[in-house]
Amino acid sequence: MAAFNHVIVRACLGLTAAAFAVLAAQAAQAQSANTSFFVTSVGIGNGGNLGGLAGADNYCQTLAQAAGAGSKTWHAYLSTQAADGKPAVNARDRIGKGPWQNSKGVVIAKDVADLHGSNNINKETALTEKGEIVNGYVDKPNRHDILTGSQPDGTAFAGADDRTCKNWTSSTQGAAMVGHTDLSGPATNPTVKSWNAAHPSRGPDGGCSQADLISTGGDGLLYCFAAN
Repeated sequence: MAAFNHVIVRACLGLTAAAFAVLAAQAAQAQSANTSFFVTSVGIGNGGNLGGLAGADNYCQTLAQAAGAGSKTWHAYLSTQAADGKPAVNARDRIGKGPWQNSKGVVIAKDVADLHGSNNINKETALTEKGEIVNGYVDKPNRHDILTGSQPDGTAFAGADDRTCKNWTSSTQGAAMVGHTDLSGPATNPTVKSWNAAHPSRGPDGGCSQADLISTGGDGLLYCFAAN
């Protein structure tokens, strides 16, 4: 009888554990579905050549889909510069109205003005679509550089200096403005605390290769926002 009772207790405990596991999975799924902001866990891998804005947006959409948040329309936080008779595009105008929250449900900004003001983006909140923290300045390898091509207010750069790797089509010559997820970096750089405009990319291959992006603390990662 004691042995029978032991079996019953173990079975009940097993069912309870299974029930908790199901509830946890459902909660995680619901959390993923409510995600409206993330940093890409990996880059496209071709330096600053993202296939233009369309290629970057598609990449955000693909990662969001895999994470359970594909029902939303996702855009990469990227600006492009005026070129070939086409006007500039501002990152701030591509990402919807907000609010946006990460995969843990933490709100990083309530609207576009908040995003470009006193937002809540930092190492602990700028999570990937998988809910993971991105390596920062004190980590190895450092991956905190995020491609934006944008000024601090989220607008495109004017003038001849390339800040978008030729509007996200170059993996050799050019430069891309990047931001820091962890708001950290060398003390000699006065803009290290900028999430979207810390410094331009640079490197021996011309500034836009994958190796160039890695050499300054990046990996070709993007900020992705749900635009609806």
